Amino acid sequence: MTTGQLSTTRIRAVIVKELRDYRRNRFIAYTMAIMPVLFMIAPIVVIFSLPGDVPAAKLDKGIGLSLLYLTLIPALVPAVVSSYAVVGEREQGTLEPVLTTPLRREELLLGKALAAYLPTLVISYVMYGLFLAFAGLFAHPNVADDIFQAGRILAQLLFTPLLAAWSIWAGIAISTRTSDVRVSQQLSTLVSLPPLAVTALMGFGAITPTLRLALLLGAGLLAIDLAAWRLVSAMFDRERLITGSKA
Repeated sequence: MTTGQLSTTRIRAVIVKELRDYRRNRFIAYTMAIMPVLFMIAPIVVIFSLPGDVPAAKLDKGIGLSLLYLTLIPALVPAVVSSYAVVGEREQGTLEPVLTTPLRREELLLGKALAAYLPTLVISYVMYGLFLAFAGLFAHPNVADDIFQAGRILAQLLFTPLLAAWSIWAGIAISTRTSDVRVSQQLSTLVSLPPLAVTALMGFGAITPTLRLALLLGAGLLAIDLAAWRLVSAMFDRERLITGSKA
């Protein structure tokens, strides 16, 4: 089956291959399993430590810090995973056979991106759901009421997939241009952080997360994500990757 000129069958095959590779790669498996749990500890500690009579400014700061930790999951987890996408396969010697298949570069990149994107969304939303559950069950009612504000929840739900997409495309772009996995991971982690500024300002209450503002910012980040896919596809040079010539 094709969508436009892209084959969903080939994209699905890449996704399946990537997920299998993730299970075999202990570093990626540990990253997906352990990193989200670590980022859950601090938010839970923060909301449990907030008393019911906490001043509004301190309450906003505490909740904002908690939500910032949670947005690190869709920002950093896929950045680490996607940074391995190209350079990791090249180091293992499995990239050349893939590049010699009839796969179009857009199909290959989209398959690799979705393989990192889908697990990230599941993990991020599960962690956020657990955070809300803990807040509703154990936090002081005044604190829980602030956490369950519609604007905060909307911002978290909306920006989680957009942040993940940005981190993935940035990670893949860096992965195609570097020759060392560790360098790729470090650079991908740094590049994934700037979009967090918007969600941090919303979480801390510096920007009121209205529906209109969230949709406008979300549309802007979505446009950037789509442009990033096209840019990364244009950067992807099969001949250079096969021959190992410098970027």
